[in-house]
Amino acid sequence: MKNNFGTNISWTLFGESHGPAIGITLDGLPAGFKVDMEQIKSDMDKRKATGKISTQRHEADEVHILSGMYNGYTTGTALTILIENQNTKSKDYSAFHGRLRPGHADFTAFEKYNGYQDYRGGGHFSGRLTACIVAAGSICRQILKSQGIVIGSHIESLYTLSDIPFSKDYTVLEKQIQEVNDKNFAVLDNQVKNQMIQEIEKAAAEGDSLGGILETAIIGLPAGLGEPFFDSLESHLSSLMFSIPAVKSVSFGDGESIDEMLGSEANDCYYYDEEGNVRTSTNHNGGITGGITNGMPVSCTVTFKPTPSIAKKQKTINIETKENVELEIKGRHDPCIVQRAVVVVEAMMALGILDMMRE
Repeated sequence: MKNNFGTNISWTLFGESHGPAIGITLDGLPAGFKVDMEQIKSDMDKRKATGKISTQRHEADEVHILSGMYNGYTTGTALTILIENQNTKSKDYSAFHGRLRPGHADFTAFEKYNGYQDYRGGGHFSGRLTACIVAAGSICRQILKSQGIVIGSHIESLYTLSDIPFSKDYTVLEKQIQEVNDKNFAVLDNQVKNQMIQEIEKAAAEGDSLGGILETAIIGLPAGLGEPFFDSLESHLSSLMFSIPAVKSVSFGDGESIDEMLGSEANDCYYYDEEGNVRTSTNHNGGITGGITNGMPVSCTVTFKPTPSIAKKQKTINIETKENVELEIKGRHDPCIVQRAVVVVEAMMALGILDMMRE
């Protein structure tokens, strides 16, 4: 199993959902950066389960930094983060051991690891490990912010409901990012927030689940970041987005609808602003051309499928007895992970951006 990623900033993820702890080791961070532990806590709180719209598994998610930091500053050596698992209920999974959960990695994990994988709570495949990503990404976001690079996301759509999209105007976008970064349920339209929460609660009551789309924008990136082909900024960030459990689609700029435009409409035309900076009059390509940043905001959408753990009875197989069986999943599961995934996407973006920035 490959658990590491990155070139200039590399990280290794370890642990399982129901093991004693999960963690991540970051290597390549600059020395002498003052880490804001309160900011890490704030980011971790955004990922936590809340109310009826999330799993009832509540973890303290206290971040322990074991190495790579001294007197509050990074030392430049490998920084290791540990987060203890304190609220596991492994017996919830013993009832359907051998019964493969539809939509989960149970079958593929069994085939790849010959049945030796830790299946409890999804083991290493679990979204539980994104807690480590958020903690590590929080540090990277702080470093990027010190360089004027800011990341923000909101729930573009959830099931059939849609939020106000991010503005194409830089000044307005900057304010929108600040607004959603201060929220635990990241939407721009407070009215649609209540409707989304009601839909999640309805799905939970019916034993079902929902998916959605997140829109992310990154402002302050300089032009020239990325490579033309195999390590374009799009391919670099996409591979990280697809590493987040339940992500099924990633698109940059107007990628999902740009095929409906003429070339004269899709091209982002250049001009000099009043300060002599190169800008584009539109941003259909999401701040990236030829795989490289052009100085405009980088925009991206990430689509999450509905949570696969649902209480409805489903058909499956028992891989131990070789029988066709039925499965009714019980336990503590999210009816929707989209609202909790906002900070996860931002953290992954920060890890990927800083990795390229350090080149």
